[in-house]
Amino acid sequence: MTETTQIEAGCDIATLINVFTVAPERQAELVAMLTRATEETMKGRPGFISANIHAGADGERVVNYAQWESEEHFRAMLADPVAREHMTQAAGIAESFDPRLFSVESVHHV
Repeated sequence: MTETTQIEAGCDIATLINVFTVAPERQAELVAMLTRATEETMKGRPGFISANIHAGADGERVVNYAQWESEEHFRAMLADPVAREHMTQAAGIAESFDPRLFSVESVHHV
């Protein structure tokens, strides 16, 4: 499986898009925590492909765009106590979050 983010319609992978709402003064803290969690934990989990952490220009949002080889790999990560510890930390920083799995249906380039 590829080791970089590739956004391609019809690709048989699980795409997590998790939108966090955060107080502007805590945005950098959440970005750092998610980055650390990815480097220390998520990258070592079976089926992990990539994660991309985005900070909203308004300071109020952080988006995690992550790819897993399958929904089963993603669900196994959710059941892992070490991974859950990181998710609990993120939830403690964010005011709210909305994780959802997606499939890529359409991609457009210039």
